[in-house]
Order: sequence, then C-alpha cells, then structure tokens
Amino acid sequence: MTRTQAKSRLQNLGAKVSGSVSKKTHCVVAGEKAGSKLKKAQDLGVKIIDEAGLIALLGD
Repeated sequence: MTRTQAKSRLQNLGAKVSGSVSKKTHCVVAGEKAGSKLKKAQDLGVKIIDEAGLIALLGD
C-alpha cells in the first residue's frame, strides 16, 4: 500500500492524517526507513505500528 493510498483510506474512515508528530498524535505508521518522526513518537509515548499493523487495522 502506498502512502497516498493509506492516507486516503484513513481519511475515508474519519482519521486526521498529519505530516508531523505531537502529543496530540494517536498513532504513527512507521516504514522501513523511519527517521526523526519515529524518534519523536517514541519520545512522546505515541503508539507506533508498521504497515502490517495498519493493514490489520483496516481489515484488509
């Protein structure tokens, strides 16, 4: 699933998709080459899932 496809699917389900991480972020989907946003999510205690976790949540 591409980033654009994931964003579209999530938005269709009512999610707000953001390009940044903050204490208001509920979940971060981390790819193979995750960088500073993953580190920030970890520091803030935000739930982190991978693509397989996202697909499971979407029910595909």
